[in-house]
Amino acid sequence: MSSVTMTDPDVLSGGDTRVGLADTVSQTATLAWRATVKMRRSLEVMFDVTIQPLIFTAMFAYIFGGAISGDVSSYLPLIIPGLIGQTVLTACVATGVQLRTDMDTGVFDRFKVLPISRIAPLAGPMFADLLRYFIASVLTFSVGIAIGYRPGGGFLGVAGAVLLAMLAGWSLAWIFTLFGILGRNAQGVQGISLLVMFPLTFLSNAFVPTQTMPAPLRAFADVNPVSLVITAIRDLANDGAVTANVGWALVGCAAVIAIFAPLAVRSFNRKM
Repeated sequence: MSSVTMTDPDVLSGGDTRVGLADTVSQTATLAWRATVKMRRSLEVMFDVTIQPLIFTAMFAYIFGGAISGDVSSYLPLIIPGLIGQTVLTACVATGVQLRTDMDTGVFDRFKVLPISRIAPLAGPMFADLLRYFIASVLTFSVGIAIGYRPGGGFLGVAGAVLLAMLAGWSLAWIFTLFGILGRNAQGVQGISLLVMFPLTFLSNAFVPTQTMPAPLRAFADVNPVSLVITAIRDLANDGAVTANVGWALVGCAAVIAIFAPLAVRSFNRKM
């Protein structure tokens, strides 16, 4: 009679890891729900998508509005979509930091011995973060409207802008997910992520028109994926128009996913 010990490879690896598509979807949804429960129980992790939009929208509008556009009301159609891009990108940083924290605390060591899809622990929290991007976008629009912003695109234009912001956040989060997998600790992941986030945000058209920038900076800002997304958000929210900029933003999001998603998944599977 044979016996199974805890040193058997199949036990340590969680057995047969070949999981069907339906099970993968179900397990991803379960882990997405786990991530939302963590958000509710630790509300401080939501400050970047709840408190930050309130502070940044009012602060940037009233500090820079007169200097850049002559008055606050003229600046709002420029800054509100820009702040949505900036806030969503900031929320993406938390994705990689939280992933690294879970890996450091041994959560993923438990997943290793479970017969679940190896991609589910990675995809679940990322889908849960769509809620964070939605909250950040809606709050930014709400504060903007409260201080005088009137989106010409109406409800449908704003709804389209919010959906685009959520998609952009999900695609850019793959960059910071890769940082979270490769980083040594959460502090290091946060430091590296901020070094990437600030150039992507400030070397874009989020806060000022790129026409005022020196030629080299303008060339970078014009092809910056964040600029493409913010321009498309402006077209949708301010004009209610599905322009070529929206198409380019979708192409940019697809390119980021095509590059960084396979890298993140491959690195994650090696860790698992």
